[in-house]
Amino acid sequence: MSFTFIHTADWQLGKQFANIADDPRVVLREQRIKAVESVAQLALERRADAILVCGDVFDSNAVTDRTIRQALNATELFKGDWVFIPGNHDPALVESAWSRAQNILDGRNLKADNLHFLLKPEEPLFLKNGTLAILPAVLERRHEVDDLTAWFDAYETPPGVIRVGMAHGSVPELLPNSEAPNPVALSRDETAKLDYLALGDWHGTHRISERTWYSGTPEPDRFTSKDPGNALVVSISRAGAIPTVEKVRLGRYEWREEEIEVYSGEDLENLELQITAVVPNPQDTLLKLKLSGVLDLALHDRLRNVLDDWEARLRYLNLENGLTPKPSQDDLDRIDLSGFVRTAAERLGAQATESDSSEAKSAQEALLRLYRLHVQMGN
Repeated sequence: MSFTFIHTADWQLGKQFANIADDPRVVLREQRIKAVESVAQLALERRADAILVCGDVFDSNAVTDRTIRQALNATELFKGDWVFIPGNHDPALVESAWSRAQNILDGRNLKADNLHFLLKPEEPLFLKNGTLAILPAVLERRHEVDDLTAWFDAYETPPGVIRVGMAHGSVPELLPNSEAPNPVALSRDETAKLDYLALGDWHGTHRISERTWYSGTPEPDRFTSKDPGNALVVSISRAGAIPTVEKVRLGRYEWREEEIEVYSGEDLENLELQITAVVPNPQDTLLKLKLSGVLDLALHDRLRNVLDDWEARLRYLNLENGLTPKPSQDDLDRIDLSGFVRTAAERLGAQATESDSSEAKSAQEALLRLYRLHVQMGN
């Protein structure tokens, strides 16, 4: 008997996005709930039997009840089985987001037999009339030293039963920068005779082997992830068969990082062209822009206007401005031809270009303010 399911993970509902400005932050949090709805819609379109969610459903166990209710409401769109395991952000503590979710379900006095919270260690779930065994690795605390998938090897299932493992953690040999130390053996799919091992924790889609994958998060949430914003459609025709795995793009927002050097007016014109080339949909893009180089004060002023325009167009602009302002003779003349102010501007200009000086940054800001003030007064 075949089994088709959606493999997803790392929803991190209720994430605060503390480093993002207020307005974009609200939109990003709402979009994470919409991502769950997109996962459900994909399951409907592909006529999946189940959705397997491999941990970090919630950003923490302290998320609001409203967030938990929103998550439960989103699951109502798909009437097949939803199978959840906890992750390092939402471990299965005695009091957790999971216990609160169960209390909310109990309070509704509605049966939700299709929602399976796998919170007990080494306790498998059988679906499809016993022809499918799901083996969960259950995190009961944020960090584990031991490999919680080790019990898969010794657990026996009847012949012909499809074996699927679920875990949230890192494969140390391949993913040294994974979020949590919770180890998962590289060869677990082989040693446990799994037909598929569904992993969470890595926020980008990643193939470990033909039977082991990270789905990544369905909605990007950071600048550093590789290939986020996907879910996997997995089909297993029978026990022992190689699964077919299809990556499907679901994410709306794109998080991009760009590094650009600017030394001239031509570079400044090219900067806008470069941003336009990599940002086809500004309102759906969060851009981390790292600038370096040297510009005179007039060009620096032009740059500020360009960046202000882009900040208004983008969903969010994170600017790391490493440019050094170096006043030209014309810049200094526009501030003052002589006298105390001219002398102060020259001193600030000298300090601004001393990269080893602890006062260089303050001097740069003061010089730019002085220039803009005198240009405005002159106009």
